[in-house]
Amino acid sequence: MKGAQPTRMRSGSMWKTLWRRWTIDKPALLGDWLWDVFVVQLAAFLDRLTLRRIIAFVPVIVLGLAYYHSIPIPPELMLVGDILAYIDIFSVLLLVGILSRVSTILFMIKQASTQLGRLANGFTTAARRLNGRHRRERGARVRRRLTERSNKESAGPAIVIGMAWA
Repeated sequence: MKGAQPTRMRSGSMWKTLWRRWTIDKPALLGDWLWDVFVVQLAAFLDRLTLRRIIAFVPVIVLGLAYYHSIPIPPELMLVGDILAYIDIFSVLLLVGILSRVSTILFMIKQASTQLGRLANGFTTAARRLNGRHRRERGARVRRRLTERSNKESAGPAIVIGMAWA
């Protein structure tokens, strides 16, 4: 069989493969990993980092320094660390206080708008009762009363329709 390749690898290509793997591929993987850790993941961490998280981490640093015996820490600094640790509780209490005031104000605004609606409804009802648009027609018959006075100023007897006086 002429032209058939031998199944064994030549020793020169194995060394080339190992050389390529350890001089190009492995350092490239290390470089990709370093880029991912120190650039991509650090940028994502800095995006999530807020002032609140920094302040919450300060007591951990103070506590670490307190247990590291070579550096003495005054009690005032420990108190500052405790206050910073409790700042979350203070902020929650402040927010609850603000929300209760806001809900009270919204309730008062709702009550005032209800009262204004009732007042406006009362005005429209009173305006309908005045009935200024529906006047009597000019040629309408007027009902006659049972007792009718004369148009004259005379002190004559009163005329009652349907009755006779003796």
